[in-house]
Amino acid sequence: MMRLKTPPVLNQFTQTVDKSQSATLLKLLGKYSPETRQEKKKRLQAEAESKNKDESGHVGPKPNHLKFGLNHVTHLVEEGKAKLVVMAHDVDPIELLIFLPALCRKKEIPFCFVKGKARLGKLCHTKTATCVALTDVQKEDLNDFNRLKTAFLVNFNENASLRRTWGGGVMGIKNQHMMAKREKLREIEMAKKANM
Repeated sequence: MMRLKTPPVLNQFTQTVDKSQSATLLKLLGKYSPETRQEKKKRLQAEAESKNKDESGHVGPKPNHLKFGLNHVTHLVEEGKAKLVVMAHDVDPIELLIFLPALCRKKEIPFCFVKGKARLGKLCHTKTATCVALTDVQKEDLNDFNRLKTAFLVNFNENASLRRTWGGGVMGIKNQHMMAKREKLREIEMAKKANM
């Protein structure tokens, strides 16, 4: 796959977040992982029991979770509700996700690419996830979130070279040796012409 020339729109998916930022990001996103079915069932039962006792109809605060699923994330980005969008670099077919970075740039929402759709899936309790979005952040995580947000704005949103550099075009080892031989022969020819 490295030998094929890829346009900048596709090549940007190969520029993923580095290891240290990735660890910080996944740790932050892990705090907002959605509840499992059992946890949700327990929470709803507790709310129903408290309603029966109180009769006031007061429901606790809405839980703040990661939003996942391409359609849902796209909708949140279009409305401007998403604060951060994280996309997997290995989505197949890539055409599903190719419009999202441009949309995030237009709406000025920070985004990044993470290695492995399975890592995002693990956060959402699914096998894989193409992208996740964060809509709200708790006060204690605000410092980490702001640091990541500014880094992603510089590295992905405002990085013009990311939108202009073509990818691939790397030749195989045999082809590299063949080209090196041709170059040597050409240099010998040039040297002979220069001596005459």
